[in-house]
Amino acid sequence: MSGRIRGVTLRTFLGTAALSLTVLAGCGDFDPRSEGALETYTADEIFERGEYELERGQADNAAFYFGEIERLYPYAQITQRALIMQAYSYHRDKDYEASRAAAQRYLDFYPRTEDAAYAQYLLALSFYDQIDEIGRDQGLTFQALQALRTVIEQYPDSEYASSAMLKFDLAFDHLAAKEMEIGRYYLKRGHYMAAVNRFRVVVESFQTTTHTPEALHRLVESYLALGLNDEARTAGAILGHNYQATEWYQDSYDLLSGQGLEPSLVGDSWLAAIYRQMIRGEWL
Repeated sequence: MSGRIRGVTLRTFLGTAALSLTVLAGCGDFDPRSEGALETYTADEIFERGEYELERGQADNAAFYFGEIERLYPYAQITQRALIMQAYSYHRDKDYEASRAAAQRYLDFYPRTEDAAYAQYLLALSFYDQIDEIGRDQGLTFQALQALRTVIEQYPDSEYASSAMLKFDLAFDHLAAKEMEIGRYYLKRGHYMAAVNRFRVVVESFQTTTHTPEALHRLVESYLALGLNDEARTAGAILGHNYQATEWYQDSYDLLSGQGLEPSLVGDSWLAAIYRQMIRGEWL
């Protein structure tokens, strides 16, 4: 966010006529966090100090000053803006829990204001920016998806909607990657049905992600290992129809042909239903 907040511009504190917070911060006997230290200053002056702290990269200090406005001047006009700036400052400081709390407070108090979309976006980012590596628990990914969906659905015309959609797709892909990792783990150790269950989730629930071609190939591998040739052939047929140019299809084709089989819709398994949906459009 910039130094301009709806007409309030970050001024050079040393040049102001009044004794500014910048001057006081440089004095050895001034501790802004001591009890009562800021009570003689106006909400605008404290707000300016918060902006100044942001400008010099001290986001934790900025969050403190914006929070003091909420505490000292709960009914001031600038308090609404200070709250969203507090959420932003906490996020800059990577204090995601505090950022989320401030953003949620803003939404609770000011749900229909211009900055509500940004508050919801910050709330979503507080989850999204904590998404761990693929190998860890993905609870935050689900929460990020829910919060990003709210931005997309409730604020479709806001400047944050397109970014939220991009992040939603990335988080969705992240969940599919988690399923693939677990499926590969089971496949490598010969737990073929457990592997099938993971790859099935990707094919059924994450069809739009980049992991679908590999998931179909791994299903061919798993089903052949189980002796379920009809399912393996159907998975290969879906792969060949939708992703024939990929290395995954070539690998699957080689596996099938090596056992005298070819990709084809066979039987009435769950994959046959996927085949009818993806290729014949029978769900329409």
